[in-house]
Amino acid sequence: MKDPSTRRLLLVHAHPDDESINNGVTMARYAAVGAQVTLVTCTLGEEGEVIPPDLAHLAPDREDQLGPHRIGELAAAMKELGVTDHRFLGGPGRFRDSGMMGTEQNRREGAFWATPVDDAAGHLVEIIRSVRPQVLVTYDPTGGYGHPDHIQAHRVAMRAVELAAERAYRRDLGEPHTITKVYWNRVPRSVAEEAFARLHADADAGFVGIAPIEDVPGVVDDARITAEIDGTKYAERKAAAMAAHATQITVVGTNFVLSNRLGQPILATEYYELAQGAPGAPEGERERDLFAGVTG
Repeated sequence: MKDPSTRRLLLVHAHPDDESINNGVTMARYAAVGAQVTLVTCTLGEEGEVIPPDLAHLAPDREDQLGPHRIGELAAAMKELGVTDHRFLGGPGRFRDSGMMGTEQNRREGAFWATPVDDAAGHLVEIIRSVRPQVLVTYDPTGGYGHPDHIQAHRVAMRAVELAAERAYRRDLGEPHTITKVYWNRVPRSVAEEAFARLHADADAGFVGIAPIEDVPGVVDDARITAEIDGTKYAERKAAAMAAHATQITVVGTNFVLSNRLGQPILATEYYELAQGAPGAPEGERERDLFAGVTG
């Protein structure tokens, strides 16, 4: 697609901050050239751990006000990335953060993980039929690292793609729409290994330790990568967006830490695997544009 203003990109994420870590430069790059970038976040991230001591009172085991606070953090992050269209699935607070796998929060009433997939997918179908994106980005079937909300976000996104195209499904939600390409978030193993090697070599990084590569969601063999988006020009915007999620992330130069205080690199190039649709690059080559091959 030659005209950026006709491009419509939809991203589906589980919690506030996931979008900035996984897709920050991609979102900033497409927004900067005039594409329509829409972010759908499935929960408020109410069960997240709080890093700053002065905000510890927001935690779920105290005032349980972390979710509303994270709405503001997400708004600040979207401002840094230049994204003006952000929505919570079903409205803010419709689905609650389910906590880590195997915890009692998984079974709590209203938890995203406990919600039937088709019930949640209907809300996303309405957005898809309204926005009419050509490209959708979400997680792989494992959610990148096994978090129940990430797995559920994948399931809901893939089901909504299917239902949105069905003419017989819920015509009250809008006219049917077929998404041309679906991508899953990925990181090539060689890139992760090189980035962590640099981090280990930096004796002045100032972390209590370095995270294992396994902590990075979506790491796969290089051969599975079908697209890469060079966002070097937007790396500072990505870092600023991540820093806006101050309850969850501390940015230290070109690196960051989560609540475990283990260093990870901020990636200025983001990678994807085409899960649905026709590739827009010759066999054996990676796409440099998620809209490659999209004609309308």
